[in-house]
Amino acid sequence: MLPSLGRIIIYTKKIPEMTEFYCRHFGFAVHHIEGDRIVELRPQATGCTILLHPASKGQRHGQALVKLIFDVENVETFCRTAQAHGLKFGPIHKAGGYSFANAKDPSNNSVSVSSRAFAS
Repeated sequence: MLPSLGRIIIYTKKIPEMTEFYCRHFGFAVHHIEGDRIVELRPQATGCTILLHPASKGQRHGQALVKLIFDVENVETFCRTAQAHGLKFGPIHKAGGYSFANAKDPSNNSVSVSSRAFAS
């Protein structure tokens, strides 16, 4: 059996802000074990779990070369709804039968919404 990607760790100095951001804008639910310094954000449907891990003093925000991409059928509608809730995406780009837009989370990590998964 091949392994599947199940979790992504984001190192951050802004755990409360990051928790609120991913729950509000992407529908994650918080799962926190008493005494654990990691906050687990579980998707309400399918997808990877995000683990928010306290960053060390030497780590800078947005330093990793990783972008989280969330699959949405209609990028324009999602971006319009997100903006109404305080998240502004950059311009919507069109490429190869799908569209995408980019934003930053509170720790300056890149996030994107994309319809690529739904392209024919």
